[in-house]
Amino acid sequence: MPSGHGPTAERIRAMLAAEPSIREVSMFGGLSFMVNDKMIVNVRRGGDLLVRVDPERSPGLVAEHGARPAEMGAGRSMGPGWVDVAGELTATDDQLRFWLDVAMEFNNRARAR
Repeated sequence: MPSGHGPTAERIRAMLAAEPSIREVSMFGGLSFMVNDKMIVNVRRGGDLLVRVDPERSPGLVAEHGARPAEMGAGRSMGPGWVDVAGELTATDDQLRFWLDVAMEFNNRARAR
C-alpha cells in the first residue's frame, strides 16, 4: 500500500487493517481508502477528510457533528452523500472511528461509482 499522507492516513490504515478488501488510491487531490471497491474516506492535504456517507444522514452529520457539505471547487456541491470533516474533528481515535463507522455503515449497502 502507498505510504505517506501524514498521521491521519496512518491512523486510518491501522483502524482498517482487519478489512479484507481495502486499497488506497490517489484521487481528489488526496489519498482515498477504498473498501469493496467503494471509497469510504479521502485524506486531504492538512488532514481534513472527505467522507462518503448515507445521503439521508448528511443533514444530521452537518448539524450535529460539525461536518460541512463537500464541494468540488468553490460553490460546486458534491451532493448530499459527501461531507468534509475538519482535521480537528478527528483528533482522537474515538472521533476518527466515528467517521469511519459512518462511512462503513453506508459502504456496506452503497453501489460502487
